[in-house]
Amino acid sequence: MPEDQYLWLEAVEDERALNWVRAQNANAKATLESASDFEALRADLLAVLDSDARIPYVQKLGPHYYNFWRDGKNPRGIWRRTTLSEYQNPNPTWDTVLDLDALGQREGVNWVWGGAVCLLPDYTQCLIALSRGGADATITREFDLVGKVFVENGFVRSESKGALGWKDADTVYAYTDFGPGSMTHSGYPRTVREWKRGTSIDDATVVYEGRDDDMYIAAFHDHTPGFERDFVSRTLAFYNDELYLRDTAGTLTKLDVPNDAEKSVHRDWLLLELRSAWSPSDVLYPAGALIAIALDAFMRGVRQFTVLFAPTETSSLAGYSWTRDHLMVNVLEDVKNKLFVLTPPAAHTNAAEWTREPLQGAPAIGTVSASAVDEHESNQYFLIATDYTTPTSLSLGEIGDEPRQLKQTPEFFDAAGLHTEQHFAVSEDGTRVPYFMVSREAMPRNGKQPTLLYGYGGFEISLTPGYSPGVGRGWLVNGGVYVVANIRGGGEYGPRWHQAALKANRHKAYEDFAAVARDLIARGVTSPDHLGMQGGSNGGLLVGNMMVMYPELFGAVVCQVPLLDMKRYHLLLAGASWMAEYGNPDTSDWEFLQRYSPYHNVKPDVRYPPVLFTTSTRDDRVHPGHARKMMARMLEFGHDVTYYENIEGGHGGAADNAQSAYMQALAYTFLQRKLSGGQ
Repeated sequence: MPEDQYLWLEAVEDERALNWVRAQNANAKATLESASDFEALRADLLAVLDSDARIPYVQKLGPHYYNFWRDGKNPRGIWRRTTLSEYQNPNPTWDTVLDLDALGQREGVNWVWGGAVCLLPDYTQCLIALSRGGADATITREFDLVGKVFVENGFVRSESKGALGWKDADTVYAYTDFGPGSMTHSGYPRTVREWKRGTSIDDATVVYEGRDDDMYIAAFHDHTPGFERDFVSRTLAFYNDELYLRDTAGTLTKLDVPNDAEKSVHRDWLLLELRSAWSPSDVLYPAGALIAIALDAFMRGVRQFTVLFAPTETSSLAGYSWTRDHLMVNVLEDVKNKLFVLTPPAAHTNAAEWTREPLQGAPAIGTVSASAVDEHESNQYFLIATDYTTPTSLSLGEIGDEPRQLKQTPEFFDAAGLHTEQHFAVSEDGTRVPYFMVSREAMPRNGKQPTLLYGYGGFEISLTPGYSPGVGRGWLVNGGVYVVANIRGGGEYGPRWHQAALKANRHKAYEDFAAVARDLIARGVTSPDHLGMQGGSNGGLLVGNMMVMYPELFGAVVCQVPLLDMKRYHLLLAGASWMAEYGNPDTSDWEFLQRYSPYHNVKPDVRYPPVLFTTSTRDDRVHPGHARKMMARMLEFGHDVTYYENIEGGHGGAADNAQSAYMQALAYTFLQRKLSGGQ
């Protein structure tokens, strides 16, 4: 293979590489900001992102409900709290706990919120994670919720991928960078240690040490009153992990269950979400099933599980959430949600006595999800309902009663005349591939509608309908058609749908996406000159491959924070952790991987659709070198390419609302120009 002449662009903060980035950014800004409606669109999108009318989603911690909020006055955000009675008011009164803008100004660091973990049952001690510019690498600082200050001489973790987690008031589990040899090849913690207050983190006791080629080692304490216990998790790769019980003497006992099963414990119960069929006794439990057993019985050797959900050809498990006494199960039926309440028998009784009924009052249409308000204390839950044209609503319910709506997103765009249809395209091997289309009811089928096709197709992630003011204002209100493809590689039909497009079968995802594009063209919705596509991360790899494999089908491409060099992806940042998804290019896997490496397949003598690459200098998950090198190669070949790299932003591409609005405006302006007859 010829030497990679653009390797120098992988040096993230090298001055030569950054000068190249600045030059490309200047070209993009000059080209796209000059559009007559760019500034109005950017301001419009920012107004939505900063709007006080958005739903302030909350997390219950003790007596208070906490929310992290960004707006025009607080671009980096504030962590704030209120009471439930106050939260139910249209305009709640909030108590600010931590102001990130003020903190960043004091310390001279562009801190981005990374979340907080607070200690049960008092919820007065918290471990707050912060990142510079939105990177995955964070710091941790102990915070006092009573005094609303960082704890002097409290627990502090230096910048690294990893975290701290409470064991008790004076002990944390630390999984982070402890120096040479303490991180995996994927850049995640290789050891987890028990760290006592008042001692140096360097003297923390090793609890478990993984291997260099593992992905991530961690530990956590279950604080459920009456069920306190400790666990160690060893993640070897995606879909491949081990779970250990840790007793008071520090002895680890591995749970004898499949590595590829999703494992969880709640009070008496061990739940397994199976990715492959499993027969621990005389019963075969199917892939995609959710099964349960009493944990103490399992540890004694019992292997008779209760099947809580079994998949069909058209259904899969979308998720589940425990309240104190019940399990809410979310099922996808042809990518439409159905919610059920399962109630376990009393402890130490026949596990077959679980009961099941529909969740009372759950909407029958749209995307619906339910999550416990406080799984330790109550059977209350939050219910979120949304679809492409209906503003998202948030309701509060209690198992057995009808939920009542607390909040609803305003109508951020005019959806009058818009409607959503679900269609099925037929892929090359005969597989039916669902997709959603949002368009005007009276849309002419003349093949001239500017159409944006979005996809992901990886890591068992499902794409379900959701209200997006950005899509609405940036695309739909301007007459565009919006399409979301539920291609293989995702989780819309459970593990089988995901596994159908792994490694050597990756082409199935691309064939599915092409089938949806052809179906849109065949039905007269659009034509290649008016059909654009968009994807980010693994979706960036998707659209990168669609561009080089099917250039004749598309008129424009937006490729965001993408993987594109599949020969070196495993050597860059977290890339080694994705080999279970894509394969190992240092082995014979390269024989198939090279077919799905856009960087190696782009050619000088092919007419490709115009493409906009966007990425972030601070993305420490997917290396910005992918987008940089692809841009440089396509520029060398004389193709129509535009590039913008946000200096901050992490893998999400933006560190605050202003940056998000700008990045969205770039994408929609580019697509409007290329697909609507403009230049």
